[in-house]
Amino acid sequence: MLPSQMMKGILDNCILIVIAQEDTYGYDISQKLKSYGFSNISEGTIYPLPLRLEKNGCLTSEFRKPASGPNRQYYTIPNTSHLKIQDFMKHWQD
Repeated sequence: MLPSQMMKGILDNCILIVIAQEDTYGYDISQKLKSYGFSNISEGTIYPLPLRLEKNGCLTSEFRKPASGPNRQYYTIPNTSHLKIQDFMKHWQD
């Protein structure tokens, strides 16, 4: 597996893990990933991933009005993605 393909697979699963903790939006996802050590990955790399995950059925989204500021697209994971996370964690720990 090429390093970029491996990173994409890891990032996909890390994004699912972040969203499994609580429904969230793109900027918050990127900030949480940076706090977990993905500081060298640009937001331009991160932002398309939730959209692709949604297209693949791993996420759902809806626009919500926060307490302040413009509407944001919040992502939620369906129950099937919890199984995907468990499988990833099992293989990651092996």
